[in-house]
Amino acid sequence: MINSIIEESLKKLGLSRNEFSELLIRLLDYGVLSREESQIEAQLYDRYLQCQELVDEYLSLLQVRIQHDAKFCFVRIYPPGAKVPGLQDEEHNPFSQGFRSKPSQMEVAVILVLRVEYEKSLREGLVDDKGCVLLSLEGLAISLKNLLKRNLPESQLERNLVFRHLRQLRLIKFNSEANLESEDSWISIQPGINSFVSDDVLQELYPSSEPNQDTENEVEH
Repeated sequence: MINSIIEESLKKLGLSRNEFSELLIRLLDYGVLSREESQIEAQLYDRYLQCQELVDEYLSLLQVRIQHDAKFCFVRIYPPGAKVPGLQDEEHNPFSQGFRSKPSQMEVAVILVLRVEYEKSLREGLVDDKGCVLLSLEGLAISLKNLLKRNLPESQLERNLVFRHLRQLRLIKFNSEANLESEDSWISIQPGINSFVSDDVLQELYPSSEPNQDTENEVEH
């Protein structure tokens, strides 16, 4: 019965079942879609807009929750019990890790510092029209040391693993891992960083900042 309803809805939207499945599989596999990431994700994001209501209803059956940032064109999904910016969910508690991505301690530290640097640039008007902020690895290393008394991994392999995971979470972008071997390298902090760090945590790290209404989530992973 559900299949027939989905088939009928997709027919009205001009989408095939395979196209709908491809979108759902990508969302569940990656946990995020960012239109600015690649041509493939741009197509899938546009497809999500085309069948947004159907995707939302389908995932709600699994108690999967969706955050859609229409301004910066990204969609992120959360497992049951996860805190989603702007949404309260006291009814459901997390019962397993599922597809919840769990950053390492170093990755969490870098995420926190990236959020602080994003806020600084936001206050200084250094955010581009896509909501992104450029930060040098040297600047990141200095901020990490000053705020959290930590250093970036000395091993280039370990450092690349950290940045690779944060790129998979669509929190940063960089041209290639080869460009991360020098402190003169630059990364682009993506607006999705807002959904990883709450105002309370931000205030502890960067007390001079004013709360940002778009930033209400904790480091959830």
